[in-house]
Formats: sequence, C-alpha cells, structure tokens
Amino acid sequence: MTRPRTGLILGTAGHIDHGKTSLVEALTGVDTDRLAEEKRRGITIELGFARYAPTDACSFGIVDVPGHEGFVRTMVAGATGMDIVLLVVAADEGVMPQTREHLAIVKLLGVEGLVVAVTKADLVDAEWLELVIEEVRETLDDTDYRNAEIVPTSVRTGAGLQELSEALMRAAALARERSADDLARLPVDRVFAMEGAGTVVTGTLWSGSVTRGSTVRILPRGEEARVRAVQVHGEQVEGANAGERTALALTGAAVRRGLVTRGDVVVTDASWSPSWMLTVRLHALEGSGWRVEHGQRVRVHLGTVEVMSRVALFGTEEVAPGASAHAQLRLEAPVVACCGDRFVIRSYSPITTIAGGVVLEPVPPKRKRLSDQERGALAGLARGGMRALCGAVALAGWEGLEEAMLGVRAGWGGGKPETLGEDLWRLDTVLFDAGIVARGEGEILRAVRRHHDLHSLTAGAPLAVLRAALPSHAHPRLADGLVARLARAGRLVVEGKIARLPEFTAALSPEEKELSGRLLRALADTGLQGPATIELEAIVSAHPRTGAVLAFLAAEGRILLLGDAYWVMTEELDRAASRVVEELGGEEGLGPADFRTVLPVTRKHLIPILAYLDARGVTQRLASGRRVSESLP
Repeated sequence: MTRPRTGLILGTAGHIDHGKTSLVEALTGVDTDRLAEEKRRGITIELGFARYAPTDACSFGIVDVPGHEGFVRTMVAGATGMDIVLLVVAADEGVMPQTREHLAIVKLLGVEGLVVAVTKADLVDAEWLELVIEEVRETLDDTDYRNAEIVPTSVRTGAGLQELSEALMRAAALARERSADDLARLPVDRVFAMEGAGTVVTGTLWSGSVTRGSTVRILPRGEEARVRAVQVHGEQVEGANAGERTALALTGAAVRRGLVTRGDVVVTDASWSPSWMLTVRLHALEGSGWRVEHGQRVRVHLGTVEVMSRVALFGTEEVAPGASAHAQLRLEAPVVACCGDRFVIRSYSPITTIAGGVVLEPVPPKRKRLSDQERGALAGLARGGMRALCGAVALAGWEGLEEAMLGVRAGWGGGKPETLGEDLWRLDTVLFDAGIVARGEGEILRAVRRHHDLHSLTAGAPLAVLRAALPSHAHPRLADGLVARLARAGRLVVEGKIARLPEFTAALSPEEKELSGRLLRALADTGLQGPATIELEAIVSAHPRTGAVLAFLAAEGRILLLGDAYWVMTEELDRAASRVVEELGGEEGLGPADFRTVLPVTRKHLIPILAYLDARGVTQRLASGRRVSESLP
C-alpha cells in the first residue's frame, strides 16, 4: 500500500513528437500547448503545466517540457525541481538522440524517480513493442534508473493509462519529502501580466513556503516585492509549500519596471545572496565524447537560468568523459545557489550536454588550488547532512559560520543543529570547526606564555594582547570566546582584563630582587618627598628592569606613584594619614598651608599627598577648605 503523497512535481522528458503532450492530456484532460505557434507547428516550445490527481491521496504538478533539441534550454529549466520524471519513448521509433540527452540531463539533475511510458503502442505489433521495451531497458541499464517501471500505452485506445497511473503512484511513494520549514526559494520559469493581478511569476517552489502578503526579494538584483496573491495549480490559496507548482502575483518597484525575468529567484530570507562564482563537483558525461577542459567556456544551467562560464579546474587540465573533479565555475552573470544544487553544463558550440554536477560552495572565495583540508571539507559538502554542515564550517575557517547561513552554505534545512558532536563548537550563534578552535586556543596559550616570559613581573597578559594573537580576519568575538573556554577548562585564569596560566606567579629574579632592595632603600631615605621615576633610574644607574620592578612593587602595594610623578612607600603614606587624623581630626576649612606642620614637605609633594588623602577619605574638599575625618576610614 502506497503512502499518501501530494504536491509532487512530475516532469516529462523525451524526443520530439514521441507524444509527451498528448499523454499528459490523456491523463489530465489539459492540453499544455497553449501558444498559437505550438498549435501551428505541432511541437512544444514553452513549458506547459497541468495538475494530475489519480487519487485523493496522490497528486502531481505536471511540467511538460519541449522535446526539440533547439529547446533543451527550456527543457532544463522545467526539469529542475522535479521529483519524478515520466520518460516518453514512442513505440514506432524507439530510443532517439533526444531521449538519451533528456535522460542524461535528469540524471545530472539528481532526479530520483523515473517511470517510462512507451507511447503509440497501438501502432506496432507485439514483437516490435517487445524489442522497443528491451531497447529502453538496455538504455537504462547503466543508470540509477535500471529498475524503473516501463509501461506500454496508447492515448488513442486508452491502453496502459491505468497501469501508468499506478506506476506513477508507486514512484511517488518513494519520492523524498520536501520541508516547508526550509528556506523559501522559487526559481522563476515564467513571467506574464494578468489583468487584475498585475505581474505574475511561476515556478516550482523548491523549498520552504510563501504566503500571501509576505515580502520577498527578487535575486540577483535584490529588489523587494510584496506577494498580492498565491495560486497553486490555478487555485487561490493563502500560501504555497515546497514542491508545489506556484504562481505569485507580485507588486513593487522592480515589478512595475518589468525587471523580473525567467532565471530570477524569489526568496524570503536574507541569507540568500547572488554569486559570480561556484565551487562544484563536476562530472563529465560518459559517452558524450567531450572532455571538460581547464579554461573552457561553457553554458551553465542552474535552476531556470542559463549563464556563460569559464571552468577552472584544480590540479588537472581536463576531465575525461565519465570522470569527476572539483572545479570553480567563473560565471559571466551572478546566480543564486545553495549547497547541494544540481546543474547541467552544455558546450558553447556546437551546443550539447557535456557535464553536470553539484554545487558545494554557493558563495566561495576565488581558489587556484585545494589543500588536503579543503578537499576533505568539499567531500563532506557533497555527502550532505551533518557532514555537509561540518564541511561548510571548516571552509569558513577563522570567520566561523552563522547558523542562519547553514541553509544556503550547507543545504541544512532543519533549523539549527541541536547536537554538534566533537567536530564543531558553537559561540553564541556562530559555529567553528574543532581544528580552528584547537589552533586558536594554542595561539592564545602561546601568547600568554610569551607575555609571562617577557613580563614576568606583571600579573598576566591583557586580553587585548590575546585578541591580537589570532589572525586579523578571525571573528571579532572568537578570541574572547576561546579565553572563556580555556578558563572554564582550567587552562587559564582570568582576573578582570588580565589572563594568566594557572601555574604562573609573578616573582622577582635574583637580579631583580637586588634591584628591588636598592629602590626600596632609596624610597625609605626620601620619605614623603619621594623621587620621580627618572631620579630613581639615575640612582640605580638606569637599570633596564627599573620600570618593571617599580610596577611589580606597586602591584604588591608596597609603593605608590603619587600624581603620576613621585614614588612613595605606602607605609610612609599610612603613617602620614595617621598623623593628619591624630593632630587635625575634626577640623574644617583647612588650606594646604595648614597641613605643613603635620606634613613637612615641599609644595610640589604636598599637593599630590593631599589628593591621595582625599581619595582615601582621610580628608574631604569643601567650598570653605578641607575637612579632616575624626578617625581613619
């Protein structure tokens, strides 16, 4: 019993005049050839659309594509986004060149489901029909569709139509689910004006959902528009979901100026951005006779757009038929892509399908070669799921990857990952590769050790020094995040804006201890009339470690720099404070001269000493003069 499936896209494929459009009309009652020229010439030129619901539990949006070789560009535009392909082969002609090219295209685009309808079965005898079915089977043998169902049909007699419907429903039951929670994206395959609705764009909603009244962006130009109305298969709805053939009536400046065209992409999320370059895994089509060469100019079909491009190969000059390689496509116009998107490459001239592949980096930096680490990350992107997520984060390097970008950069359509494992680390909303985290922690610890070696008398390394230890292009919050991570692990001790190794203690070397003694003796001799730094340096013969030792003694609280000018021992200042309280405690309106009897120093020393006493709370400056506390604070 098949499970209920609705909103699937069923696309036709096959050689011209093999009966694709007639078969769609027999199944749905809809003639998808709507253009006068199509009627006159008897061929499909543009994409045609119909809804097919064989049961209440199963429905398809059918995309009927042209079979003529001159309209393969249109065929590729319709084939992108298909869930199932209905390959049509006429019984009176069998497999033809366009049959093979269409089959190659749907394979390159990664369409998973395929059913074959052998049409015009009433025009041949049973023996011939059996030979055609065998030819189809041989054509499919070397593909992923070797087990596809093959159903003989006749639209004139109705033979096989029920069997074909049942085969399509069985294929539908196996089709992958699309997520409405994913980022919304609708590649535009038709644009037209409709009275009362304005400009209407149609396409297959590849992912996510779009609702009436929502604001969308039209890429690559980036213009905004508002959705006035939504239709799915011609019916007005409040919103469309992934996998549905969707028509959006749009309003906005870009729409009014007629700037929307086939190949544009309608999106709802800010994480999408156009790119002039794609990193891809390229596969040269086996049996085509074409090699893909470095620097070759080709036609790239992605979504509903065709754009010219140069192929830049990594470490090789060509890709032989049937072989694969990493490459960058240097595009001549910007495209909108997501990791995991499939594309088709056709030669510049003569025009034929020669290759295809999968997008790995939708917005990459320009690369000339690949390191082993980059190759591993790209291999992860090609595999999808958690491996793709890890690959995208690894390629982001020191900058990290915002979780909001996972949908585009990793093809991750399920919100932010709940569990990251050992390969990733989350800092707020940014993900970092475990290798970057290890390297960053190593650089920070080395910077702390260097600071300890060079400044052994300071309490530790300022955080600003540690931030500078990482590359300039690193995420601005990465250094602080790694310092906090190291502190939680007990590998760093952070005190205010200073960090040190747990085992580190600032201490004087024997030489510095001797220097410290000389400095303290000089300060003891000068009392409250302490010397300036330059005078101390003269006393100790300009020793190169004088400044460091003074800073160490100050950090220990043994000496103090008054007014940024004079060094005084703190015990001397403590005694001075006691004398001031003892002799002047409780008095008010005192001027500097009133303290001279208690503090017998010159005026240049008295002013900074009084400022120190103010700061300590021993004295208080009032409009009428200073007031002295009655006791030491």
